[in-house]
Amino acid sequence: MYKIKEVAKMLGVSTATLRYYEQEGILPNIKRVNGIRVFNDEDFKWLRVLNCMKKINMPIKKIKEYIDLAMMGDSTLKERYHLILEQKEFIKAEIAKLNNCLKEFEYKEWYYKTAIKAGTEAAVKNMPKSSPTLEIDEIPVKIKRKDL
Repeated sequence: MYKIKEVAKMLGVSTATLRYYEQEGILPNIKRVNGIRVFNDEDFKWLRVLNCMKKINMPIKKIKEYIDLAMMGDSTLKERYHLILEQKEFIKAEIAKLNNCLKEFEYKEWYYKTAIKAGTEAAVKNMPKSSPTLEIDEIPVKIKRKDL
């Protein structure tokens, strides 16, 4: 058995966060011994999923919906499956955004490294437009009105 402080440390969250989750009904079956919350190995299945859901900024209301469906058992398998697929698509979109940010920062890393080596930004700014490393700094083509 684990105390709330131990669980919070293992998950990298505060004890207040775990208390809030319990208050919101998204930590099912948390037991108390002499008034103290105790967690067991089985609780970590919920905590892992919950932690992932929070990391992707899934709203508490949506998390609660998932937990409620899970507590209903097999009759909600399809609903839970679709909810997870929906969140998976959200995660993929977030990863794509982060990958674009990573490309931008990799470009900036190259940019500054090159400028520092040359002692001036002019060395980077005067590079030929055909340089593949400058692709990220290109201004996107305007979107035509009908495409909106």
